[in-house]
Amino acid sequence: MPQVFNADISKIFGILKTIMRYLSLFLTTFFIAVAFLLGALSYIVHQQAIDFSALAYYNPGQASVALDDAGKVLCRFELDRREFVPLSAIPKHVQNAFIAAEDRDFFNHSGISVRSIVRSLVVNLYHGRIVQGASTITQQLVKLLFFDSKKTFTRKIKEQIFALLIEVHFTKEHILQTYLNHVCFGCGIYGIEAAAQRFWGIHASELSVAQGATLAAIVNYPARYCPLTHGQASQKRRDVIIQVMEQLGFIDHAVAESARSEHLALVDTSSTIQASYIKEVIRQFLEDLVGKHRLYTGGLVIQTTINHAMQYRAECAFQEHIKNIRRHLGTVDGALLSMDVSSGAIKALIGGYDFKQSSYDRALKARRQMGSVFKPLVYAAAIAQGRTFADIEIDEPIELVTGNQVWRPKNNTEVFDGPMTLAQALSHSNNVIAVKTLLRTGIDTVVSLARHMHIETEIPAVPSLALGCLDVTVKEVAAFFNIFANDGIYVEPYVIEWVKDAFGSKIYRTPDRASERIIASRVAGQVAKVLSYGIDRYLARYGITDFNQPIICKTGTTNDWRTCWFAGSSAEYTTVIYVGRDRNESLGHGVYPVWVAFPVWLSLYRSLTPAKNAFHYDPSLRPYTMNWKTGEPACDGDPESATIYV
Repeated sequence: MPQVFNADISKIFGILKTIMRYLSLFLTTFFIAVAFLLGALSYIVHQQAIDFSALAYYNPGQASVALDDAGKVLCRFELDRREFVPLSAIPKHVQNAFIAAEDRDFFNHSGISVRSIVRSLVVNLYHGRIVQGASTITQQLVKLLFFDSKKTFTRKIKEQIFALLIEVHFTKEHILQTYLNHVCFGCGIYGIEAAAQRFWGIHASELSVAQGATLAAIVNYPARYCPLTHGQASQKRRDVIIQVMEQLGFIDHAVAESARSEHLALVDTSSTIQASYIKEVIRQFLEDLVGKHRLYTGGLVIQTTINHAMQYRAECAFQEHIKNIRRHLGTVDGALLSMDVSSGAIKALIGGYDFKQSSYDRALKARRQMGSVFKPLVYAAAIAQGRTFADIEIDEPIELVTGNQVWRPKNNTEVFDGPMTLAQALSHSNNVIAVKTLLRTGIDTVVSLARHMHIETEIPAVPSLALGCLDVTVKEVAAFFNIFANDGIYVEPYVIEWVKDAFGSKIYRTPDRASERIIASRVAGQVAKVLSYGIDRYLARYGITDFNQPIICKTGTTNDWRTCWFAGSSAEYTTVIYVGRDRNESLGHGVYPVWVAFPVWLSLYRSLTPAKNAFHYDPSLRPYTMNWKTGEPACDGDPESATIYV
């Protein structure tokens, strides 16, 4: 019985082979006839030949590169990530891997493989769904070079025609070479050389059998098999390709076994940075300056101010912390900007949690209420009029009438603490005394100083201005707060130093930024000294005792806890972090910057090694140790003592 059954199976396979042979001959004749007929019709109607210059001479132009402050590549602007390599430099086993994976009859067909069509038809009918395609390497190349992803019957016919004509005009080797230099490997990687470098840090000429099989495995479905995102699926398909290579005689069993056991460790990219928002800033600026085409093909060199290490550490700290607080607060977002104190050069910039979700730059474009970060300006105006931080003001209930409205400012604690020094009021961000100080100094005086500090938004001349009721960007806050770290001098934050063309000539240079003194050195020093006391309280909340950098800082919150700010400066860098919701909704009652913004700053600054370890203070300033509340002289051992400058 089994022998009869086997005989029947053999007869069936014999019949199928005969059918496939005749069907193959028929379909080949049919496609060739249709191709020549349609080609002739196309020529007669349009009287023009198909332009295959894209295949013969592909030139995507020269990529433009942006450099970090050490001259290393920060990001690239290019049409794709293709790097040409001749077929002679690609090992034979790598070429065979692609042939095994994509087109086993590549060297035998004329652009269309009828055998593959029939085989895929039988397999797909057996599975009841499409599990195997029939496109040849030549057809895939046609899709890459001449067509978009839109699928129509007309396009499919054109695709067949192009494939047949390409086979007439070019050798198999040229077609394979062009294909390997154009094919997509996922994650924005095009071409075998770029893929080899990105995945393993080697050239295409150095690819092993296992690596070649991995690359061949990807192209069938890059989104599913790219090893950067789907390592396990990629390895499983790699092993299938290795098995096919063995079956086709491209490699022997021993080589196949060795390739399957090879661990494909990818290049470690854990120290790379995303810099997505920075790249977008550069893109917009350069497209306005030179146009999109020149940016992507002109070989420009863009020197930025970004420090790779700071950007990486800032991204790590920001991403980790926002991810954590989202577990408790939901979809919060934010931004970060770090700048050099003396020059204004931006060293790190983050415009949001996820650029792919939202490219909106919350560091440079989003405007949010400034909150208590504005208060140092109020006290600077008061000090400039002759007051000192030892002066006493009373924290008490007050009523302010504007028109028909009565405003009763209160503190976040909803407690009034009575008499205290201006130093304690600023350091502990007392609201009532900030309003009183604003009114004693003069609203117009404070508004004028704010404008001189380059706050570009409308500045309301109202008592609540003392609490920061004005909408600003993170960049504006950083530039504003930096004045106190920079001895009263304003510098404009910037990210691009210069741009050179492909011939090395500078086509742009950032304008010379003359330092502009906004407040007197003595005033800036007095405010900065008071702002240096907050950092110890914040560190104590996290139990940190090994942080030895001198720091000035200020937190900021707004009505209903809609926005949290932390501005902190060392002698070298000023960094501002903003956290809030894109719809400007409340973060929740009692959500303070010390929990949602300060940890990002702290993580970044603990990773830095300071080169400068002291702020500049005007030499005419004299230290005065006093009691926080009374302003009376006190000794250093007094727990209520603080040293200010007068």
